[in-house]
Amino acid sequence: MNRAYCFAIAGALTAGLVAGGAAAAFASPSPIPAASAAASAPAAKPELTAQASVASVAAWQEFRVSGKATGIKAGTTVVLQQKQGAKWVSLPAKVAVNKNAAYSMRVKLGIKGKNALRVTGGGAVSAPVFVTVR
Repeated sequence: MNRAYCFAIAGALTAGLVAGGAAAAFASPSPIPAASAAASAPAAKPELTAQASVASVAAWQEFRVSGKATGIKAGTTVVLQQKQGAKWVSLPAKVAVNKNAAYSMRVKLGIKGKNALRVTGGGAVSAPVFVTVR
């Protein structure tokens, strides 16, 4: 290498180190295109809503729990849970989210009194809904 070229490189490295640290000194001279806004935007946070078709039913009478799934892919399974004591217990009621980001499942409950229910799936949990079984 000729002497002038070596000084030019040394000067650029020194200026880069003084201006912005080692990363700036070794950065490529051409700008790197930024990623598109759509690619770098975070995905929508998964959310579920739930609502019961009735507020009160007779024991073992069928009703529906339905809702919307935001940020959850179609085909993802959602499961109904019931609060039993201090724990949420999964019931044998589950269904896949449809292409319209909605779901609806048939439910029968036998535990008399006010039942707290919620839907979970796809990394989301709905707010509880309440159904009284008489």
